[in-house]
Amino acid sequence: MKHNQVCKLLGIRYPILQGGMLWLAGAELAVSVSNAGGLGILSPYAGMDEDADPRENLHLQIRQTGKLTDKPFGINIPLDLPTSGLLIDTALRENVKIVVTAAGSPRLFTEVLHSAGILVLHVVSSVSQARSAESCHVDAIIAEGFEAAGRIGRSEMSLFSLIPQVAGAVSVPLIAAGGIVDGKGIAAAMALGADGVQLGTRFVASEECLAHPNYKRAIVEAGDSDTIVMRDGLIPVRVLKSGFSTGNLRQSTGRSRSRRAQIEGDLAEGDAYAGSSAGLIKEILPAAVIVENLMRTSKIEL
Repeated sequence: MKHNQVCKLLGIRYPILQGGMLWLAGAELAVSVSNAGGLGILSPYAGMDEDADPRENLHLQIRQTGKLTDKPFGINIPLDLPTSGLLIDTALRENVKIVVTAAGSPRLFTEVLHSAGILVLHVVSSVSQARSAESCHVDAIIAEGFEAAGRIGRSEMSLFSLIPQVAGAVSVPLIAAGGIVDGKGIAAAMALGADGVQLGTRFVASEECLAHPNYKRAIVEAGDSDTIVMRDGLIPVRVLKSGFSTGNLRQSTGRSRSRRAQIEGDLAEGDAYAGSSAGLIKEILPAAVIVENLMRTSKIEL
């Protein structure tokens, strides 16, 4: 495992990252993934009430995770959040080792994080964004295709078109994300030039995820054409089809509606994020079993 760039960089056994889903990436899930050999990632908003303080929530999530694992884990901080600077400060105070940034330029905070010895992974959706992120000296790039759940890139590039182009444009380790849910997807991504993968929807349908049972069940019951792209302002968002999503394609989604579906289980009025490969997910499993199955069925040699 020591020869894989992602494993070597992050100090993990398997080049598998769990996505830092906004409301869902809590301590129990992150611990389970990290203890299984992947990289668990926390979200500052995981499980909290809408009017709560994400800084305090992040503090509690980090402390809880640290008590339950001695393995590496990271935190996810979207840079378009009004609290992003405050959350970066919390990461610095809590001595976090890995931060994933997205939805903005990493130029502002990467140097600050590096000064504290923190690794920075940045999410991109195009070659130009990847080159820009590398120029900001990020430690690795997560290339996310249009197949992904939740907010996706405006460039609308499919992952398997994106991977080889980004791999040819940058020299830092490359992690592929978007529509990967099984070992075949991992093998294909790595054959195209990825050094690792990040999965979100597959880990929503895990026993440890904070997601409401209605949401998990809807993913397991989804077919190949059961996701749809809506618009959150100008930003495309992939969700499970519902009466709300199919009837309101021009309306913005918003965080309150995503929480309504994902935490409260109201799929009729909320936004249930899901990648386009949801139709490949057939059961809810412990996160550790998911990690082991991914590696076993990928048949990759590291």
